[in-house]
Amino acid sequence: MMLLLLILPLLSPQIDGQSQRVVGQKKDSSCLCEVNSNLWSFPAEHYGAVLQQLQSCDGSLGKLQEKVALSNQHLPKIQAVIKNVTERLVPYQYLHAQGLYTELSLHVMGQELSQLETDIGDLHNRFNNAQTEKLSKEVGKLRTDIDKRKNADTINMKSVKEKLRYLKNRAESCRSIPKDHIGQHRYCFKGLISNISDPVMTKVNPDGKSYVAGSWGKQAKMERDGEKDVYWVQTLLSGNIHGNTLRVYDTYEDFMTSTNNRDFTIAPSYSNPNTIEGPSAVLYGEGLFYNCYRSADVCRYDLKGNTVKRVTLPGTGVGFNNKFPYCYYDCRLNSDVDVEADETGLWALYATLGNHGNLVVSRLVWDSEAETINVTQTWETKLFKKAVSNAFMVCGVLYATRYVDEYREEVFYAFDTATGREDNSLALPLEKVAKGVASLSYNPTNKQLYMYNDGYLLAYQASF
Repeated sequence: MMLLLLILPLLSPQIDGQSQRVVGQKKDSSCLCEVNSNLWSFPAEHYGAVLQQLQSCDGSLGKLQEKVALSNQHLPKIQAVIKNVTERLVPYQYLHAQGLYTELSLHVMGQELSQLETDIGDLHNRFNNAQTEKLSKEVGKLRTDIDKRKNADTINMKSVKEKLRYLKNRAESCRSIPKDHIGQHRYCFKGLISNISDPVMTKVNPDGKSYVAGSWGKQAKMERDGEKDVYWVQTLLSGNIHGNTLRVYDTYEDFMTSTNNRDFTIAPSYSNPNTIEGPSAVLYGEGLFYNCYRSADVCRYDLKGNTVKRVTLPGTGVGFNNKFPYCYYDCRLNSDVDVEADETGLWALYATLGNHGNLVVSRLVWDSEAETINVTQTWETKLFKKAVSNAFMVCGVLYATRYVDEYREEVFYAFDTATGREDNSLALPLEKVAKGVASLSYNPTNKQLYMYNDGYLLAYQASF
């Protein structure tokens, strides 16, 4: 008798996932059947392949989990940036949709021009000379141009902005240079600097060559006739960025021998609001002028009274805290605000977002009676500050330098605040003993330039 038996395999392999049906025969109370056990043999090959895939999946899963975790960390930051950019784009999207870019820009320039018309009108009423009359006519012509462009749909914004900048500089120049400096410094009539000597003095700063940032020089203005030649050194001792001390020598001999110095503590710590930031100080009279700690302010430390006064520099988005340092070859940390002195007084050289990172020149005046620092005039140049290695003022003219090689700089640019004219054709060589220039300042009392050259103190003679 034939029986149909259902054999349940002990091993995992099955045929198409089902149990195998086998025909058997009963014999002597036993059931005999033939079964092919190869069908249920352990699939070692398949098992190895699956195991390898499983291990590979484990590795991929681990990497994926790491990426997910990292993404989760950065996702809030990315979302914040996207939100910020989106919010900032909203007004521009509206302007783009409405086609108001030109109209808005013209409106802003019209407001600037109105203020300029008022300023030049006041100047003309006060001085009533040929120069102010010429300025009035030029501003009137610009007003006509803007009014024409308001009615037209095309405009060369760049040329109008440049013309506006030029006229604003001309207006500043009308009230700029003190009347007394011309008679006292006849060599200013000779024009721009014609030559700069090789270093006439080379000395290591008193704190050692490892301190590569700071400023130094001769006192730029004497309070009384017959005073001795006072020399000073200001080294940035904290990270080559901040300083709070000043060393003064009452004679040239004391300076050269590093003896008989007087030390002043300007601030109690390197993070105090009155701390010196950046390598651009100048000793003018009895006050050290410098950029105040993490601010767009110029400070004055009084050597006699041990007091500090300050003023905030004008402009939209004044660069400070390493926003617009001197660069060209290698950025000099936190050299955003450069305080200088010349025959006409004190100056601040810096850059602003409003002037697209280009150099801005502001004239400073110290009022000894009111004990305040005032900003009297401001000019905007077309020279990008980060393309300059350093700058200084002479006779109301801004000079800028650029890196040539390890042992040479070059004065290549000049901007005259008396006329608003720029000259980028200069090529005055300036020798040095090290690669980096931390500061470069002019002294009107002896027509010398003072460079803080990576720890070395160099002096040069300027000729006109």
